[in-house]
Amino acid sequence: MITIGKWGCRVYQTVMKYAMYAMPWRKPELIEGENGLQRLAELLQEKAYEKVLVVTDQGIAKIGLHRQLLDQLEEKGISYALYDKTVPNPTIANIEEALGVYLDNDCKAIVVIGGGSAMDCAKVVGARVARPHMSVRKMKGILRIWKKTPDLFAIPTTSGTGSETTLAAVITDEKTRHKYPINDFMLIPDYAVLDPHLTRGLPASITATTGMDALTHAVEAYIGNSNTKQTKKDSVRAVQLVFENLYRAYEDGNDMEARENMQTASYLAGAAFTRAYVGNIHALAHALGGAYGTPHGLANAVILPYVLEYYGSAVYKKLAQLADAVELCPLEASDQEKAGAFIQEIRNMNRRMQIPEKIPGMRKKDIRVLALRAAREANPLYPVPVIFGRREFEELYNLVMDEERLYGYDK
Repeated sequence: MITIGKWGCRVYQTVMKYAMYAMPWRKPELIEGENGLQRLAELLQEKAYEKVLVVTDQGIAKIGLHRQLLDQLEEKGISYALYDKTVPNPTIANIEEALGVYLDNDCKAIVVIGGGSAMDCAKVVGARVARPHMSVRKMKGILRIWKKTPDLFAIPTTSGTGSETTLAAVITDEKTRHKYPINDFMLIPDYAVLDPHLTRGLPASITATTGMDALTHAVEAYIGNSNTKQTKKDSVRAVQLVFENLYRAYEDGNDMEARENMQTASYLAGAAFTRAYVGNIHALAHALGGAYGTPHGLANAVILPYVLEYYGSAVYKKLAQLADAVELCPLEASDQEKAGAFIQEIRNMNRRMQIPEKIPGMRKKDIRVLALRAAREANPLYPVPVIFGRREFEELYNLVMDEERLYGYDK
């Protein structure tokens, strides 16, 4: 399995669970509702930053959604330098290039507008500013930075990653095609702008997969072994909001109530997994993102029901509690029946939103390497209900692989 074994993983996870109570937890200050960009620009004006770095991604730049932010900055006389080349599954090269823009322009703070990829890029740029002699590769893992980063203002344009509230950034090493997380309290944004109107123009497919990403965060946090009362509360509320609002937002992109509720769900799920961690679903998804560029929300959406089913009786009780929270079954049903109904409803949601049942583009010959990467990410860090080794990860990759859609790759 893994070198320290399951017992060693559980010891590590138990120590980390109680050590976390002594850590500097915080949530970003919120700017909520309409006119969020205007209020952010006013705040930046009050803080009198000489110049800020604005980070976004290629998709946002293409449709010009970031122009609303830039217009507000210009109106308030705030100078900025723009980095708009972030790719999905941001790379070390992205970070180094954006860092160069920050340093060359003598920026004093970072404003990021976009989805999880742009957020991750901006977070690690801040880490590189704080730790100029530490490479991105050496930041891999947990608590490697430990030094104040430039103020970070996060403006999500999707409702799913929760990156505006988390201590995590996920980076792809373009040389090795390895995708890995960096976790540190210094990466938590200082401010988060939640304006549902910024998500209005999202394509239905992105609304669907990012929403299922939020659901995955909430479920993995809830079924894990490092919960607190607050993370349980946040997870349950996030699950309820996703079940009540995601399909509405998918079906009608102009349903601002549903959009606003999905932003709240994303934020709460992000807060929950920041404290309680994610799990094996994310380990599987990250390896796929690194190898094939599989969008993270899509990977999580597809993998989620397979892993929950694979866990079996270990998660019946907690999934039954979530099923009760969204009123899926009669209260007198058994935990197993409720858990089964919850998993089936996830599959139903995916189907209604045209999310595939399998991951296209995988190569069977890659599965062993993918499984090793997933195992190394998950163990010993993630306090999962059931610890998986390489064999279990291989079995799950085989379950989710779409052998009929290999996109021309060799099996």
